[in-house]
Amino acid sequence: MDVQHSRRDILRGGLAAASLGVIGVPDWVLPALAQGATVVPFLEFPETFNANPAPDRRLFDTRTLTSFTTPKDQFFTTQHYGHPVLDAATFQLKVSGLVNTPKAFSMAELQKMPKSEVMFGFECSGNRAPVQGLCSNGKWTGVSLAALLKSVGVKDSGREFVFLGADHGTEEVEWRTQKYSLDQQFGRSMPRDKALSPEPIVAYAYNDEPLTRHQGFPLRLIVPGWYGVANVKWLSDIIVQQDPYLGKYQARWYRTVKGEMVNGEMKWMESAVTHLQLKSFVARVTKEGATHKVTGIAMNDGTAFKSVEVKIDDGPWQPATWDKQNSKYSWKLFHYDWKGATAGEHTIVSRVTDVNGLVQPTEKELENKKSFLEHNAQHPRRVMIS
Repeated sequence: MDVQHSRRDILRGGLAAASLGVIGVPDWVLPALAQGATVVPFLEFPETFNANPAPDRRLFDTRTLTSFTTPKDQFFTTQHYGHPVLDAATFQLKVSGLVNTPKAFSMAELQKMPKSEVMFGFECSGNRAPVQGLCSNGKWTGVSLAALLKSVGVKDSGREFVFLGADHGTEEVEWRTQKYSLDQQFGRSMPRDKALSPEPIVAYAYNDEPLTRHQGFPLRLIVPGWYGVANVKWLSDIIVQQDPYLGKYQARWYRTVKGEMVNGEMKWMESAVTHLQLKSFVARVTKEGATHKVTGIAMNDGTAFKSVEVKIDDGPWQPATWDKQNSKYSWKLFHYDWKGATAGEHTIVSRVTDVNGLVQPTEKELENKKSFLEHNAQHPRRVMIS
């Protein structure tokens, strides 16, 4: 049975995007399928793949990639306390703690402030093979976090900036031999220098439309270059404090455990999940005539890339071409024309190198990493060429 999908099949499935009609952009820039092209399936991809495996979770099927920005109803989502229903007319963002003028901002007040925009593509820190579906890309619009904090006056003693969402649930909080059942809001924090830097924004729109409920309506923190967990949805409180924040999803769940050689001995180190690690993967392969077109996605913390390469089977690394729409914090699409593919099973893998010489690691190079978060290893895709 032919398991490849024609362009007509994809269009019938509702996977076409408005970007197919973009004018004045070279054809190779867009990942959309050409007339008569077929999608080559990944052999390691689960046959039972479901883009909505649970009510509180949605994956983006990169094989359907048809535009640079991810449509709002396809943007990946995952959270821990469900999807709160909030009324934008009465909603307020409260800023308190070590500030000169604590204040509650209405949506109308925030939308009157100078606008900030950023094209930002990111992934959940748990995104990994074989699906790689917890990632998306789009334009976020809102208010500069630094400007918002400046308007209330941050005290010099404020070192830790805590961001709480309106989503909450009961947690068993342990202290030595005691346990307490307490209502907890989802929370994350960042240090002063990051919070007051130009990049983070408090967003109220995605791709020029109000945030959806799944994307954190009415407000979401956006931290360009950081993993999805830092981009707190349904943002309701900003608290400036002096001491480190030790909430469950800051201090316990979102940690990476990795062995490192220090002074000739293996030391097991724990680190916080913050900025995106250098990563790329093949997102889609299509057949157009005698050529197989490989489209991939790369992400990192905004550090410039030096190169992106693709390797077929045990052949040499070959340079791929960057998409001209890429920007500093967007995901970076790349393209490679695979010519002369022979019948049979093949592997296709990509790797990126940044301007500092850092190369995307292999699975073997990550063998001392015990936790699955921040998994950025090279990911060989398996395809069957007929």
